[in-house]
Amino acid sequence: MFNDRSKDQRVGRDKMYAIAEKYDLKLRDKTHKPRTTDSRHSLPTYPNLVKNIIPKRPNQIWVADITYILICCLNGGKEFFAFLSLLMDSYTKEVVGYWLSESLSKDGPMTALNQALNRLEDKNITDLTHHSDRGVQYASYDYTGRLLAKGIKISMTESGDPKDNSQAERLNNTIKNEILRGRIFHSVEEARTAIDKAIDFYNNERPHMSLGNMTPRQAAQCTGMLPKLWYSYRENAIMGTR
Repeated sequence: MFNDRSKDQRVGRDKMYAIAEKYDLKLRDKTHKPRTTDSRHSLPTYPNLVKNIIPKRPNQIWVADITYILICCLNGGKEFFAFLSLLMDSYTKEVVGYWLSESLSKDGPMTALNQALNRLEDKNITDLTHHSDRGVQYASYDYTGRLLAKGIKISMTESGDPKDNSQAERLNNTIKNEILRGRIFHSVEEARTAIDKAIDFYNNERPHMSLGNMTPRQAAQCTGMLPKLWYSYRENAIMGTR
């Protein structure tokens, strides 16, 4: 029950908001997660060529995806999302191309792809497959044309199930929620600098249980089945059907 004094101290809505603002008690508005995959297009798509394949060498399968990075502007500026395009070698788990873009256009994925291709100028890319979701960026004629011109086979997911591109999804999670966990970025350039360091650490210093505790850069020197320190139901099921 309220006594008479408590009744005298009641405030209206506007006064309550003013008090909350003064003492920094307001909660930040919930930021809606952006949708990075838009497969509602009329561009040609491709079947999933890698669902029953276990890679046995570098540059056999590349997996690609886009994730988002929150940019919190200083001085009361409105926060926004930037978009990180990642391209990873399925065998070595090495990030072979990446770029943080301010839009969801095809430019980010194209930059990541060109980085990866430039690394292979002196290497054989025979029988390389590029796997991604069916997003408009990866289905664009510029992107698929670049792959086909290099003789790279194109594979795409056949549903919206994240398991169809699980390696790329795990990479997104590792970069964002492990290596960059808790970081707050106030500009795209600041985020790019942090991502450069994160990718360097991921490729060169972070051991992977799926690589027998090697780093991706070390695994890039290998061929054949790599030792795993955990049980892979997927690989066991694939090998059991052979």
